[in-house]
Amino acid sequence: MGRCRQCNVNILDDAQICPLCKCVIEWEDGMENFYPDIRFRARKLNLAVRIFLFFAILLEVFLVYLNWNYMQGIWWSVISGAGFAYLYFIARFAVLNDNAGYRLKFLALTFFGILYVILIDCVIGYHGWSVNFVLPGGLLFVDAAILAVMFLNRRNWQSYIMLELFMILLSLLPIILILTGIVTETFISALAFVVSVLLFLGTLIIGDRRAKSELKRRFHVR
Repeated sequence: MGRCRQCNVNILDDAQICPLCKCVIEWEDGMENFYPDIRFRARKLNLAVRIFLFFAILLEVFLVYLNWNYMQGIWWSVISGAGFAYLYFIARFAVLNDNAGYRLKFLALTFFGILYVILIDCVIGYHGWSVNFVLPGGLLFVDAAILAVMFLNRRNWQSYIMLELFMILLSLLPIILILTGIVTETFISALAFVVSVLLFLGTLIIGDRRAKSELKRRFHVR
């Protein structure tokens, strides 16, 4: 078992570098107060997710059978299958994936959650409430979350400016759907676009030099 002299902790697994300070680990025998085996916890979570996937597939097959033979008319089994898939996505991407940042996880979960609600609307007969209210409402929710996180992380608020630009692009989607006639309730969709634009402009104006420097750095402009 290894020991990191820099952090003064013992390492239980066979890692070659310390997960805290990245220094090389020294190997000795007879140590106590071990650093926890991180990979053991990851293996347990992976096993739990695989077990969930197996039973979700079995349950979905049973629900499809019921839907096909006894409850025809509305394919509600599609909703349950998509729900299982969304839960599996949450477990694999948001919980087990350490490479993706929390911003990407939050956006992905919100985006696929909106798609799931739109799917429900389509399966039960499509009444338009999903694209008229849920889609722009989800965009407004993300804008509010960005503003809250910027307030909490005031020392590094300028790092969210690219996310604000991305939200402007996303908020154009309901505007496009208005032009195509798919979205009929225009107010909340227009509000989502205006709020995204104002959030970016407010950051750019109030942030002044720091915000402009962040944009130049992101777009590699000198």
